[in-house]
Amino acid sequence: MRIKKLSELTSQSRKRKDKKEEAQVDSAVKKELFYTVRQNLDNVKQALGNSTDVISREFNISVEEKFTLGILYIDGLVNEDAVEHYALESIMHHHGAHLKHDDSETNMFEVIRNYSLSIGEIKEVTAFDDVLLHVLSGDTALFVNGYQTCIIAGTRGWKERAVSEPQAQTVVRGPRDSFTETLQTNTALIRRRIKSSNLHVESQQIGKVTQTDVAIMYIKGIADEQVIKEVRSRLNKIEIDGILESGYIEQLIQDEDYTPFPTIYNTERPDSVAAGLLEGRVAILVDGTPFTLLVPALFIQFFQAAEDYYQRADISTLIRLIRYIAFFLALLTPSAYIALTTFHQEMLPFSLLVSIAAQREGVPFPAIIEALVMEITFEILREAGIRLPRAVGSAISIVGALVLGEAAVQAGLVSPAMVIVVSITAISNFVSPAYDMAIAVRMLRFILMILAATFGLFGIILGLILMILHLCSLRSFGIPYMTPMAPFIKQDQKDVLIRRSLKKMNTRPKLINETNIVREKSQKEN
Repeated sequence: MRIKKLSELTSQSRKRKDKKEEAQVDSAVKKELFYTVRQNLDNVKQALGNSTDVISREFNISVEEKFTLGILYIDGLVNEDAVEHYALESIMHHHGAHLKHDDSETNMFEVIRNYSLSIGEIKEVTAFDDVLLHVLSGDTALFVNGYQTCIIAGTRGWKERAVSEPQAQTVVRGPRDSFTETLQTNTALIRRRIKSSNLHVESQQIGKVTQTDVAIMYIKGIADEQVIKEVRSRLNKIEIDGILESGYIEQLIQDEDYTPFPTIYNTERPDSVAAGLLEGRVAILVDGTPFTLLVPALFIQFFQAAEDYYQRADISTLIRLIRYIAFFLALLTPSAYIALTTFHQEMLPFSLLVSIAAQREGVPFPAIIEALVMEITFEILREAGIRLPRAVGSAISIVGALVLGEAAVQAGLVSPAMVIVVSITAISNFVSPAYDMAIAVRMLRFILMILAATFGLFGIILGLILMILHLCSLRSFGIPYMTPMAPFIKQDQKDVLIRRSLKKMNTRPKLINETNIVREKSQKEN
């Protein structure tokens, strides 16, 4: 018992000692800067755990060693040429002329800030947390002995991926550039297209640990002020440790969590974002991801591709109608096959009914089991093709589909008609220009299949009614999701099922923008 009590007392004393050491470390990391350079450098390095990638240097810029400076940055996050030539070299070689006139230490900070540094972006910070944030963001901190103010030089220059072709949203005709993982590059790609002083950018950091840069972009005078305020409000309410991708932001600010349909549009194409901004939408850009969010998002927006507006109206209308047809084929083909072959055989032509019955003669499973097995198998092949290396992914997915389909038919596990149904469904699902909407169709397809196996065509109709009611109840930042079909807006029908010519599309969507609706004067007015 004594040994047990002694061990408990020893453990408690160790805990108290650890807490005392932690308190000492926390007190050492002050919120305000020190007056001496050495203390500031040591404080920053201590806060960063004395990491080996933290580069610091203390040096003098006068023979009498009267003026002491300190510089600190993180290796790999800065442009080393900018640090060496526009910070260190300019300070150490171009300050002499100014110090001869006034050799007092009190003016040293102004001399460094106004005469010596040749870097374009310079800030002054007084809080220790601000110094840490800038250093971790790729800036360089410059401390001057005798001052509690730190000079922050903009020297961000980490390695980044070059602007390349879009991977998820390819087009036949249109720009071939896409966003990268660098926020500054993405905003520049948008400003390259919209050279307007009304294009505003507001940045902030989200994430207690990651401090991820998040920016919103909008065109003042075109975007609705209520939507802009709502975006700011939802972003300010986010309290999370880290933001690693724009999908985090999308999940935290969306209107409805329990829905298969995407209520926020994401794209990697700068031209799509520019078009959305010109319609009155707000773009949300996240550092570290090439996918940008656009709000508010409408149901019809997920059937519109960027190249629809780069081609003639008749071609774009035909392609868009094909997308809508493919949407219903991907959603209803398996469930319609199950309902017709299980409950409503009288609706099929006699010759087709005899052919299907002959094919299914040796199949031991009902149509619903047959369809579920084939659909799940295809989903597995699809995911395998995505996760496998590119060199073998496409080959394995195609060979796997052909071999498994043919082997299943020869083994009598599925009928040839079911293979055709699943193939049409899969191909139709790939037609969708928006990946998020294609996933929603994949999920709803299984629900409709179960309803078709239970109630036949009545179950399919019931499922469609519930789906439409759910769609009409959705909102995207206060805008009805089914706009302009529900509520019906006549003037906005020119870009729903069909796309009229650009001469006729002279107004912006009404509910998205109610202040600056006219985008082009008609020829009659001219």
